Amino acid sequence: MDCIVNKKENVEQSCGTYVQNNGKILFIATVYNHLAAFHIPFMKMLQEKGYEVHAAASSVTGRRDDVENAGVICWEIPFKRSPYNPANFKAFLELRSLLKNHHFDLIHVHTPVAAFLGRFLAKSTHQGPVLYTAHGFHFYKEAPRRNWLIYYTAERIASRWTDGLIVMNSEDFENAQKLSFKAGENLFYVHGVGVDLSEYADPLVCENNIRASLGIGQEDIIVTCVAELIERKNHDFLLDAWGELTRRHNYIHLLFVGTGEKMATLQKKVLQEHIQRVYFLGYRRDVPQILRETDIVTLVSKHEGLPRCIMEAMAAGKPVVASNVRGNRDLVEHGRTGFLVELEDISGLIQAFEKLILDRQLRISMGIAGQKKICDYSLENVLVEMSDIYDLYLSKKALGVAS
Repeated sequence: MDCIVNKKENVEQSCGTYVQNNGKILFIATVYNHLAAFHIPFMKMLQEKGYEVHAAASSVTGRRDDVENAGVICWEIPFKRSPYNPANFKAFLELRSLLKNHHFDLIHVHTPVAAFLGRFLAKSTHQGPVLYTAHGFHFYKEAPRRNWLIYYTAERIASRWTDGLIVMNSEDFENAQKLSFKAGENLFYVHGVGVDLSEYADPLVCENNIRASLGIGQEDIIVTCVAELIERKNHDFLLDAWGELTRRHNYIHLLFVGTGEKMATLQKKVLQEHIQRVYFLGYRRDVPQILRETDIVTLVSKHEGLPRCIMEAMAAGKPVVASNVRGNRDLVEHGRTGFLVELEDISGLIQAFEKLILDRQLRISMGIAGQKKICDYSLENVLVEMSDIYDLYLSKKALGVAS
């Protein structure tokens, strides 16, 4: 892949300007699964800069071990995802206790509930600068009015406790400016959480491949959806279209990669409606291998921030069929790297799939276009972008400018 340039050298050079034991940095998120999935490369980068990295989150969804195995000091804070859950008061008290007993040179917060509480407590306990990455504001063009009332109001309040805001799609960038953040000063647009292009550069398929394990023919078409099995990811919409598609084409297969609270409900729907050739693979660590064997990747979420699964699909050279929502449309160029479909337009979704199912050359050309577009979103590039932001705020802390 032409765009795999080792930009890590830039990061390593900046790392070399630091001595060991520069101080402590804390990552805060609602669950450890989020930190493990997206932020370990950035934690390791900060460790290489000489910082002791800590994390505070709930381990209810698992993967705390993955974060600890990266050499990160982990603290259990029982956050709940819903802002209405009274159990978050306990999380508030435990996080306050942690921050009263430790001083961090920089705190990087993620996910709405943890980010709101974390920012307030960071300022009230006189911590170092606070960065907030919005992985997709809960207020967006298609969002219900309640979301704007609750989440937009919460972000306006929390903006006073936020030294730097990081966004990863164009709509959030516009909304951040409405919150009085200023581009180039305290508002930063980065290319997502990054995708390691080197994992997708090898076109070879290993012997223990997914087609063989599932008994899928080499000439059959595989459509893959990599997403947590939750309401927001809109799997029901996809299954409604898939039922019709399998009646028209007997050589197509749908793989669901991921776990979540809706797994049992979706499996029941498949059985009750006799939807054919659907496979629930659960949590997998071989996503690059699965995508290499996939023909089409899909994500029909109701809303997104900037989905890494689409970036991974493009890195693997696969066309994408996605819902026309924020984040998805930042990545997918309709008619060039895939197709965008309006929410709940089942006929439109079926049509988009059929164009790709019936045209191998179209799949190839869209995949190549996607590989070219995804270069800016490489992990190497995002590491450099984030390194610059961290350096800016850590230097401010050293000079006593922030907070």
